[in-house]
Amino acid sequence: MKKILYLSAAILLLSGCGDEEDGPFMNANNQETAVEETQPNEEETSANEEETEMDKEPETTPEAADETALSEYSAEQIEYARVWLQLGANQEIDGLYVNKIPEGTPLNPDDETSAAYPEDVIQLAGSRLVDGSVTYSGNGDGTINLYNVPLRWDGEYPAGEEFYTEILENTELVAIDPGDDGEVVRLIELLQDQP
Repeated sequence: MKKILYLSAAILLLSGCGDEEDGPFMNANNQETAVEETQPNEEETSANEEETEMDKEPETTPEAADETALSEYSAEQIEYARVWLQLGANQEIDGLYVNKIPEGTPLNPDDETSAAYPEDVIQLAGSRLVDGSVTYSGNGDGTINLYNVPLRWDGEYPAGEEFYTEILENTELVAIDPGDDGEVVRLIELLQDQP
């Protein structure tokens, strides 16, 4: 509809351009003609707005930018970083070490009475003992099974089977938050396999 109005206005301008003295907006009777402006109805306005919105380049939302920031990393790397971000004792670490512990490995390899892990687990740790550690298994649904085991066992051994069974029975189900993607990327860049 706009194109027709503009075309009509252009034809009027061209047809009225006869004599320079009369000017472009004079009719045959030397009377000025007003170019009639028409207001589009509401339906035309909303249709035009929709066309304009569709023609625009898609805007990058912060969520889309964050997804893009994480898209170059594996799901495992993102999981390790998010787990540490939420549960790690020290966030100011020099390196984030990943140790994959297979099912059946004793919780405390130095104690013959130790119970074994009932599933494959991941142990995350910083480069220093004060950084702490997080031992868990992922459930693939945004939750983990958190095992309350230390990075280094102190105490007198043998501790007894009951001691370790209690640790296993107190495994906690924890929902992991996505966290700040900038911090997740920072931690991913610190990831290293356990030496």
